[in-house]
Amino acid sequence: MIPPEAFKTKRPHVVILNDAAWSIVEAQRRLNPIWGFPFHGRRINTMNNNGWQRARREAGLRSFRVHDLRHTFACRLRAAGVSAEDREALLGHANHSMAGHYASADVGRLLKQANLILDRSGTRTVLRVANG
Repeated sequence: MIPPEAFKTKRPHVVILNDAAWSIVEAQRRLNPIWGFPFHGRRINTMNNNGWQRARREAGLRSFRVHDLRHTFACRLRAAGVSAEDREALLGHANHSMAGHYASADVGRLLKQANLILDRSGTRTVLRVANG
């Protein structure tokens, strides 16, 4: 759960993690139960920091942005056949329709949808790189 003060739209947001992402978070919790991915024992306030820039350079992804990870997740969900409505829920998009408001997504179903991207057999990933 991301509290409203930490989320761009200032509303609480539940993040659905697939099994792979959840295992990474759980491993990190064993190292630091308060902050999932701390730096020198303190929380990280921004993703586009020196650590990200260094990791990106070392991976040879010169023009790769943090937001490109979100784009890749969305593309993989679509390729796995996840509906537009469920993709919006998984990506945290605000739902502006009354039908969507009253028919909120089932967390169990969303978890199954997020896990669909773990089977990468027969797929190819093309990274979208801005200005590259």
